[in-house]
Amino acid sequence: MRQESSFHQLWYLKRRWEFVSYETCLEAAGGLVDKPKGRALYREYLNQLSTDDSEQKSHGFDKMCRGWAKGTKDFKKAILDDLEDGIDQKVVESEASEIREPRWERGLSKILTVLGRSDEDLETSRKGAEWKVATARLLRERYLTPHRWLAERLHMGGAGSVQSLVSRHRRAMKRGDDDWEKLINHEFLD
Repeated sequence: MRQESSFHQLWYLKRRWEFVSYETCLEAAGGLVDKPKGRALYREYLNQLSTDDSEQKSHGFDKMCRGWAKGTKDFKKAILDDLEDGIDQKVVESEASEIREPRWERGLSKILTVLGRSDEDLETSRKGAEWKVATARLLRERYLTPHRWLAERLHMGGAGSVQSLVSRHRRAMKRGDDDWEKLINHEFLD
């Protein structure tokens, strides 16, 4: 039987678990009602909450236990590497959010290799360097890497800045952006 999140079930009324009070979730998010508009506002609330550190802290996120895998980054990466079946790997990744970070790191490593760059270049290049923006865009589009992680790992300032730069890059679709052309023409194997 396929497991789905309660958020997914919020949108599909026939799939809802009987033991979850969806009305309580919506009410706690600002008195929202279990109707399409209320659910859409709840999604917006969760999106906003995912980027607001002070709001997360006020809700006690910093004290919550996360994930099922306890161990070092190398241990979590080894778990991911051991999963040969792509379907199993995707299921595990969707269930264990902290296991996604090694995948982002692996993707970044491949991108740096393709571009002939290093971790040191991430630290020393300017925040809005074209190659960094192209890297952030590919990681975002291919791996759904969060803007906050991109901002920190690529040394690009704040999450909002990364989001803006990536969005602008996507809209501009500049010809002659050699780094972007290298990346989209390179075959990345997950």
